[in-house]
Amino acid sequence: MQADSDHDLIIVGGGLVGASLALSLSATGLRMALVEAALPGVGQPGYDDRAIALAEGSRRIFEGLGLWSAIAPDATPIRHIHVSDRGRFGFAHLDAAEQGVAALGQVVTARTLGQHLLTALEGCPDIDMIAPARVSAVINHEDHVELTVQQAGEPGTLRTRLLVAADGSESFIRESLGVHTRRWAYGQHAVVANITPHLPHQGRAFERFTEDGPVALLPMTEGRCALVWTVPDARLAAILELDDAAFLAQFQERFGFRLGRFLKVGRRSSYPLSMLQVSESVHGRTAIIGNAAHALHPIAGQGFNLGLRDVAALADVLVDAIGQGQDPGDAAVLAGYEQWRHRDQEVVGLATDALVRLFTNPLPPLRAARDLGMLALELLPPARRQLGRLAMGLGGRLPRLARGLPLG
Repeated sequence: MQADSDHDLIIVGGGLVGASLALSLSATGLRMALVEAALPGVGQPGYDDRAIALAEGSRRIFEGLGLWSAIAPDATPIRHIHVSDRGRFGFAHLDAAEQGVAALGQVVTARTLGQHLLTALEGCPDIDMIAPARVSAVINHEDHVELTVQQAGEPGTLRTRLLVAADGSESFIRESLGVHTRRWAYGQHAVVANITPHLPHQGRAFERFTEDGPVALLPMTEGRCALVWTVPDARLAAILELDDAAFLAQFQERFGFRLGRFLKVGRRSSYPLSMLQVSESVHGRTAIIGNAAHALHPIAGQGFNLGLRDVAALADVLVDAIGQGQDPGDAAVLAGYEQWRHRDQEVVGLATDALVRLFTNPLPPLRAARDLGMLALELLPPARRQLGRLAMGLGGRLPRLARGLPLG
């Protein structure tokens, strides 16, 4: 890293969201840097690769970036979503044909997506890759942001007109700037693994609500499904200690037999479930995006998709500002971004939290009300189509990338 280096834009966090933003702004005339603690490794795909559900709107963003044609062969389309309440009468479904799309979303592994993004970044001479490296200090000035970055044990100073924090839910940038957050834990963990059913999934995804929390299955390549099993904190250790046969039996009991018997499960891992929202997604000359701005329960599968919508909107605003000769870190430019994104971030966050609380509440009147709500949705195609558009990330004002259009 070159010490005392100036940039127009520095993105801290080279994960999927940060890398997508860098690629979206390549060739726009900005001198950019991407600072990342550890770039994704390149290796052979395996059974246990973690899956990501891309909503149709997110697929269009990658199409606008010119990357979807390369990603598509490794993706599995979601053509049907079935939602049900275990042991109850409530159910609903969403269908791609009814929504007028080829697929409601796509499932791709994080490894595959990361490799495609990394390959694309290597072909961008206007993006300085600074990795592995960590930011140790950040100061917002009136006309620039100053970062102290540690790389190979040596400190260096970077200055930028605009800083973007894409460094995850424990964001160092966000905390260093004193941005207020709302955060609460759900008392649950998500147990994730890949699992193979006896019957073909046929592009179907499932969300099944149980007394302990939701379980979900996403269709993957090679006949696999990605499993997300919500368990109370008190039961986590017992679930993770089960051998494969006992784990499959317990999950089968909660999910049922819509895909026949489950034959194989891979390595299990878990992470705690919580809600995080920032009070402001712009602070001085810093924009906060992705999980640094909002972390959600996986009940609706919206977390990564919400972050990609941040990318598309911020890129849209910045490209217009550059075209008009404006400073990308100008308060008016960033205010336009925050105003655009505030409603989507707020609505999705509150809706996700409400779903968690509604579907984990054991009170009989609430259980009956939610089942009736699902049946009403099933019987009202217009309401189902509207919900489908929102779930696909196609509601409200859409930036160019979310319409599958290039920025240039």
